[in-house]
Amino acid sequence: MSTVKRPVSTNHSLMARRDAAVPRGVAHATSAFIDHAANAEIWDVEGRQYVDFASGIAVLNVGHRHPAVLAAIEAQSARFTHAAFQVMPYESYIALAERLNALAPISGPLKTVLFSTGAEALENAVKIARAASGRSGVIAFTGGFHGRTLFTSALTGKVRPYKQRFGLSAPGVYHVPFPVAHHGVSVADSLRAFDYLFRASIDPKQVAAIVIEPVQGEGGFYIAPPELLAALRRLCDLHGIALVVDEVQSGFGRTGRMFAIEHAGIEPDLITVAKSIAGGLPLSGVIGRAALMDATEPGGLGGTYGGNPIACAAALAVLEVIETEGLLARATRIGETLTGCIAGLIGKPGMPPIAALRGLGAMVAFELVSASGEPDAALTKQVTQAAQAEGLVLLSCGVFANVIRLLVPLTISDELLGLGLQRLEAALRTAAGRGPLEVHRGRE
Repeated sequence: MSTVKRPVSTNHSLMARRDAAVPRGVAHATSAFIDHAANAEIWDVEGRQYVDFASGIAVLNVGHRHPAVLAAIEAQSARFTHAAFQVMPYESYIALAERLNALAPISGPLKTVLFSTGAEALENAVKIARAASGRSGVIAFTGGFHGRTLFTSALTGKVRPYKQRFGLSAPGVYHVPFPVAHHGVSVADSLRAFDYLFRASIDPKQVAAIVIEPVQGEGGFYIAPPELLAALRRLCDLHGIALVVDEVQSGFGRTGRMFAIEHAGIEPDLITVAKSIAGGLPLSGVIGRAALMDATEPGGLGGTYGGNPIACAAALAVLEVIETEGLLARATRIGETLTGCIAGLIGKPGMPPIAALRGLGAMVAFELVSASGEPDAALTKQVTQAAQAEGLVLLSCGVFANVIRLLVPLTISDELLGLGLQRLEAALRTAAGRGPLEVHRGRE
């Protein structure tokens, strides 16, 4: 019997198949297709090696295929892969809820409900706040990203591409400016916008929740000033509003604390989590004050795949890895290395104009601007493309599409981190038109 051999896949052939089978609305940061990965390295289908400075959009704080996470997945898979917690509950869901309740920086009794995606967590956080308050209004911030579902895209403070061609946004959502000094918006401006909003658009007694990222993700890695967060806490206390902190991208050690809100020293009412919670498996949740969490009727929360047992097992392993490997302190050291390196490139011959370097732990970003200081989206795209050619997976973001964000796995070795930074410098030089540095590409 003859065996028909399938042609060897290449990046080009797979992209042609992708274009024929998958809608163009799903975009890609690179044109390479992954074959396998380990910790902070990726190999594509053609055998090319890349240093991963993206972590699957902040999902892999403990790296690709961490042995402890794989062992937990294997052990759970040998027992059962699905039950639906609403049909037949299981201990790992409860154990994970207990761990998250103990870790969350909120005083008093807490409860946790689990879902599958960050957007799903945000949707349900709003449902919980509405059920607890009997109100419907929600306030978010410009530049914030909370998901692509119909309601979370309304919360998201960026039009292109998240609101383009999708019609009117869900009602009851309002935005105030997020303070960014070099964009001309101060904390006082943001707080003044609340005053105008309450006078002109919605009575604060009709607002169920204020939603904010302690560090904006897709919006550009802008750090919410502690004085803003403290003012929001006072505002919420004054008007009986739930303060919802979106830690989907900033949580689980990324900023040097388990949750980024810990840097500000204030307590939210609800925290949404996802991404790095489960080492690459789809899992999300809402952690919050028990009185709020219990406001919904039985059956009002849940989902077929929410809190999948394999994902719960992976998440419990992730929490152990963060603790036993000291990844909170490691995130701080990585952040210092990243910011130190980028600071050394500013004004260096052959470099493009770099501005607004910032970071909280290992959540680091900088902006690329024109000679006159204007955001340069075209240059930023050239840098990410040049990075791929150099063997570096690199992401951009920001309302003006001119921010380079660095999201390295917290388990990366110093040697690989240094190699990734060499490749980043080479990509910056290439984009600036001065020619690439000679950097070993690596091939296995």
